[in-house]
Amino acid sequence: MTQPSISKANLWIGRIVGGLPALFLLWDGVMKLFKPAFVVDATVKLGYPEASIVPLGAVLAVSAILYLIPTTSVLGAILLTGYLGGAVATQIRAGQSLGWVLFPVLFGVLLWLGLYFRDLRLQTLVPLRAAD
Repeated sequence: MTQPSISKANLWIGRIVGGLPALFLLWDGVMKLFKPAFVVDATVKLGYPEASIVPLGAVLAVSAILYLIPTTSVLGAILLTGYLGGAVATQIRAGQSLGWVLFPVLFGVLLWLGLYFRDLRLQTLVPLRAAD
């Protein structure tokens, strides 16, 4: 009996849909590690102390790397979901517009959708069915 497998098309769709936001988040995390002036200014304007920027960057970069590695992608998705939830809370607390609030939500959806396309375990756990 052969195990079901992911089609090449679904694998590549998943890599693109989830990979692009993950790469953006990795880049964001790396930028926080180097602390250019625009990153410091934006973070401080959102109410975070400058001393929190490098730890936030480390958490974000490590979480994104874990997401990009197939064997740890689910852990990475869970960690990034938590991080993005904090981003939503930050945007709401800062009084940002709905677009800024929904931006991290969109990233979370894309990360999980990308993972869904490329991971049979997730498809089994959350089957999508046609309405009866």
